Amino acid sequence: MDDSSDANPFSQVPIEITICVGKARPLVRDILRMGRDAVLVLDRKVDDLVELYVGDRLIARGELQELDGDQAGQLA
Repeated sequence: MDDSSDANPFSQVPIEITICVGKARPLVRDILRMGRDAVLVLDRKVDDLVELYVGDRLIARGELQELDGDQAGQLA
């Protein structure tokens, strides 16, 4: 990273990024019937791009990756 970012007073403020892998719209009764090992079908395929949000604002799309055993998002 370049040192010019240190001139920005906000450069050291942490933000929370949410990565959305998909959405579902089940009925409440279906959720109430769900038990262990239940599967919730999402509106996306496994290899579709995920969406990265800061608050409610979409900032980028990317791919889910594994990095040193952890899940990570790589910008596309």
